[in-house]
Amino acid sequence: MKKCVELYKGKSKTIYTTDNPDLLILRFRDEITAFDGKRIEKFFNKGYINNNINYFLMNELSKFSIFTQIEKILSKNEVLVKKLKMIPIEFVIRNRAAGSIVKRLDIIEGKIFNPPLFELFLKNDSKHDPMINESYCKTFNLVSKKNLVNIYKISKKINNILTEIFNSVGLILVDFKLEFGLYKKQLTLGDEISPDSSRLWDQKTLNKMDKDRFRQSLGNVIETYHEVFRRICK
Repeated sequence: MKKCVELYKGKSKTIYTTDNPDLLILRFRDEITAFDGKRIEKFFNKGYINNNINYFLMNELSKFSIFTQIEKILSKNEVLVKKLKMIPIEFVIRNRAAGSIVKRLDIIEGKIFNPPLFELFLKNDSKHDPMINESYCKTFNLVSKKNLVNIYKISKKINNILTEIFNSVGLILVDFKLEFGLYKKQLTLGDEISPDSSRLWDQKTLNKMDKDRFRQSLGNVIETYHEVFRRICK
């Protein structure tokens, strides 16, 4: 597989075209960002850690008949993926209160949501990813009603699977973000699942094991990422 040109450079990942028009190379970089990219630092091996956590979790989901963009791992920080027509929405599943919802609703961090909350945010960094709802999806033609219904179902299934995986290694899945796209008209899970895109707490200590360590200047960022990697990919 030949890497061709840079197609897109995000806050922590870079996408390259290949000599196959249906496939792309996704490169996980060592940067970590917060506050819509206003704060950025590099941590050695972060790209390697997230690439491997994501590869493992995506493969686990595929065992439950969930279509993912993953094809095969290429190197320590690169993976071959299907080229998706991305839906411009971030789908957030919240099992417990953390992050923006704590301030938005003035609730206590850690409050358990039963059933879990499902939120939609328009992907637009310049507008700080505003929250939207199904009415926006219809009016602005962001995603079809059929695909949105399927995304709800798939996200619930993913939440159940990931919750069990993380629970088995002593971690609480607090919340996480999903992104979907279409591959040859098939609804497909894209982007990544890692400590960058999810909140994880240690079951015993409730220590934060995700990007909140960077956002909140808690320290031991890469050490914590490595501990999640060690538990998940052992």
